Amino acid sequence: MENIQILGFRGHIDSIADTLKQIDSIRAEGEIIQLLNADAVCSRNHIIHGVNHAFLAFERGENLANDLSVEIVLRCSAQRQISKAFKVLGLKEGDMNLCAVLVNCEDHAADLESMFSRDDGVLNPDVEKLKKIYKISDGQLDVMSVDDILIDRITKLIVDY
Repeated sequence: MENIQILGFRGHIDSIADTLKQIDSIRAEGEIIQLLNADAVCSRNHIIHGVNHAFLAFERGENLANDLSVEIVLRCSAQRQISKAFKVLGLKEGDMNLCAVLVNCEDHAADLESMFSRDDGVLNPDVEKLKKIYKISDGQLDVMSVDDILIDRITKLIVDY
């Protein structure tokens, strides 16, 4: 199992490209820092499950993306298409809630706090938003929690070929 940290932030993104360059400048070789739209995050389990499945996909040669960071976005969003995955979990310009996923990293919390305001509260799920983002019906929620539904969808990305 990888060393995974999940941190919440509030921030303003003027330029996605500039933000990504800034992130690249703080991470060392072999480290992954992936920023996600926290509004589409259900729980830490949701993200950890997606990250683990991204690593498993690479180990098995079943990865859908060439880059592990992109594979993490695909898996966490339970999508097969990169464009759809980034619509769900990708960065947007303007104010947004962010989920920072750090994999095999030294402590970069201070670096990220210089860019954004730390607020783990953004990781608390808004079920109504999640229902819209992931197209979850009330009927599905009668049987499973949003967390279980997303974890199930991530898992099914492996089996559904």
